[in-house]
Parts: sequence; C-alpha cells; structure tokens
Amino acid sequence: MKELIEKIKTEMEAFSKDADAQLVKGNKAAGTRARKSALEIGKMMKEFRKVSIEASKK
Repeated sequence: MKELIEKIKTEMEAFSKDADAQLVKGNKAAGTRARKSALEIGKMMKEFRKVSIEASKK
C-alpha cells in the first residue's frame, strides 16, 4: 500500500506541473499530459480504495 501511495504522490506532482504549464504558458502538450495523468490518478485512487478496504478488514 505504501508503494501505491508513493505512485499517487508522484503522479499528482506531474499533474500539477503540467496543469500549471497549460494554464500559465498555454502549453497544449502539457494539457495533454495533465489529462493523461488525471486518468492514471483516477485508476490509482480506485486501486487505493480496494486496498484500503481490504486492510481495514484485517
């Protein structure tokens, strides 16, 4: 679970950087990367929810 949390943190940092680049600089490629990161974060959050529920049952 710790590894999953680290992956989420890393992806959130990448999302934040790319989203800011799109917003501030108008960088379209950064917007594409930010949207991709958002999808990955969503998937990882669903996985975190599953792992968290399993851990709470123990």
